[in-house]
Amino acid sequence: MKAPSGFRRPLLCLLALPLVFSATLSERKAHAMEAATPKSAPVVSDLPAFIDAQIAAKAALAGVPLAPPAEDAEFLRRVWLDLAGTIPSATETRAFLADKAQGKRAALIDKLIQSKEFARRMGEALHIQLMERSGDDPKWLAFLTEAIEQDRPWNEVVRDILAPDFKDEKKSAAAYFVTKRLDKVGSQQTDYPGLTRDIGRMFLGVDLQCGQCHNHLTVADYKQLEFNGLFMAVQNLKLNEPKGELKTKWLSEGLLESKYEFTSVLSGAKSQTGPRVPFGAEIAIPELKGDDAWLVAPDKKAKTDGVPKFSPMRSVAETLTAPENSHFARNIANRLWWQFMGRGLVDPLDLHHSGNPASHPELLERLGTDMKARGFDLRWMVRQLVASETYQRSGRLPHGSAQPEESLFAVALEKPVCAEQFMRSFLRAAGEWERVGEGSSWEGLTDKRHLLKDVQTGFKNAFANAPKEPELRANPSLRGALFLRNNDTVLWALQPRTGNLLERISRISEPAEVAAELFLSVFCRLPEKDEQADLLALLKASADKTKTLSQVLWAMTASMEFFTNH
Repeated sequence: MKAPSGFRRPLLCLLALPLVFSATLSERKAHAMEAATPKSAPVVSDLPAFIDAQIAAKAALAGVPLAPPAEDAEFLRRVWLDLAGTIPSATETRAFLADKAQGKRAALIDKLIQSKEFARRMGEALHIQLMERSGDDPKWLAFLTEAIEQDRPWNEVVRDILAPDFKDEKKSAAAYFVTKRLDKVGSQQTDYPGLTRDIGRMFLGVDLQCGQCHNHLTVADYKQLEFNGLFMAVQNLKLNEPKGELKTKWLSEGLLESKYEFTSVLSGAKSQTGPRVPFGAEIAIPELKGDDAWLVAPDKKAKTDGVPKFSPMRSVAETLTAPENSHFARNIANRLWWQFMGRGLVDPLDLHHSGNPASHPELLERLGTDMKARGFDLRWMVRQLVASETYQRSGRLPHGSAQPEESLFAVALEKPVCAEQFMRSFLRAAGEWERVGEGSSWEGLTDKRHLLKDVQTGFKNAFANAPKEPELRANPSLRGALFLRNNDTVLWALQPRTGNLLERISRISEPAEVAAELFLSVFCRLPEKDEQADLLALLKASADKTKTLSQVLWAMTASMEFFTNH
């Protein structure tokens, strides 16, 4: 029996509470691809070929066949969502599908990766990863986006994040990662342990939380020393309110003159350490006394703390991001792999240790090495990943194949789109991005104006994960279902209006052309035969064509196929 398609299943829910993510392309994975598409043109680096050789070798060893290349439509939607943060228009989709040039995939990748949308999407993705929905700040997001636009090396960006220059207005925005975590609510204690943990998780791929009080009980590599060496530098920070030329909350450091002593709550053993990056050497505390210890001496009358010559946090930031620190390079390589492939080579992302090796150790080592060799150029690394056959593999299994382990990367993994991608794709599919996203084409309309910032807030409230919860998997919820069912902007966008999708397809008399325009606009593909037949039957039985098409459009945008990136 044939599984329901990504279009048909939501139609069954039109008159009930929407099963928002009800049907998925994976339901058709058992069907073989009808035709393979040309591979993209080779790039200068041999990294894509190395990636593919490593993935193929392990799959062969496991006796698992590789999925064929993705069809053009599947690749197109995937690469647009990943590199531009939205789906292409129907016009762009038609042009790509009609293009017979062998190098068209490589050309599209180059076009998207150099676009302003790529910088926006990467800044957004880094923000979601680093802050885990625990807060938003437009200047912080602008800092990340501009870092991508300017091709700033990732290790330089992270140094700015961990040791911000508050006298530089743009770079001071980088402090949000630290200041948000140290900002107290009510009478709670400053969360120095949480910040220490998050620095290890986000920039080294290690969760050292248990190391605050004792050696990790299950991970032999995670010692109490690793946590407390970093904790020593972190707890020396002080969060200050805006003052004078410093327009935002800012950080100062105290004078550090001796090592930090800590005790294991399990064994009672006492130890001490100077500041250090986990798994690295201890940073020596300089022997500076009296006035020699200060760049700017403290002033009791003016109630200023002073500026010490030795900055433990700056020393930690420089050591952590140094090319010699392979943990740092491998972590960002693994996080980029997760972002574009759907799963980390090390999984979970923040549990790198000898007992949880990478699925492909040589590949992760090569990715880290190339990150360092290319000066931590994120744009370059992304280009290599998406140029690989592994990235461009189909989400459909070869005929008769069982579902392989995700860690083999033998088939493309479905990835949930984030709330921001969902919002932009919905508005673009409905034909309302120009009005809402760009603020134009409102002339002659008496409708209430829907502002982008309000729409963004609505989608984030409905679909973003809870604060401090990593967005790693799709998270269907009643909250999301009710949003799509009742939200003013969603319902507004599904009404005919000059230039939008519903207005266009309502004017088309030929049902097959209606189906084609609808599917190209929403799913970036042409309808399958059964999907076209379903739509034609609905239109034939309908007394109100526009209303029926509005319901179909809602069902498609509320489906799992629309909510995931295949």
